[in-house]
Amino acid sequence: MIKREELIAMQAIAICFKLYLKLEEALIYCNLGRTQFAKKCEEFGLFKNIAGYYKREELDKMLSGGPSSILEASKKLKY
Repeated sequence: MIKREELIAMQAIAICFKLYLKLEEALIYCNLGRTQFAKKCEEFGLFKNIAGYYKREELDKMLSGGPSSILEASKKLKY
């Protein structure tokens, strides 16, 4: 379980400085539970990178309701 002091420190770091967030930091940044976060990520086509981090810019797009850059790029592909 995360201690309260650790939670506060993680929030400050996640919001202020990091461009890439770990899962726990992304949950705090989005203020969502694991299940809600997983559903939103699936809906918006948001995935972790190879190192296991989420891009904060993509999280911002997801929270604002806009399409992710991955979905925008997939629409431009010609079959």
